Amino acid sequence: MVKITLDGIKYDTESLSVNGKAQLASIQFLHVQMQHLKNEISAYQTARFGYATALKAELAKVEAK
Repeated sequence: MVKITLDGIKYDTESLSVNGKAQLASIQFLHVQMQHLKNEISAYQTARFGYATALKAELAKVEAK
């Protein structure tokens, strides 16, 4: 028996209709896609921070001249 919890209520997925199972699959797909997007955003933020740090160092060199 497979159960999921939505809004604090546990549901048995085996008793879902075909439509209900399709909706559950869509939710699971969107969850996976959201995780991928979060990973991409994290990589972007890390790279941006690195580039900004390097740029500040270069600007400091120019200012020192």
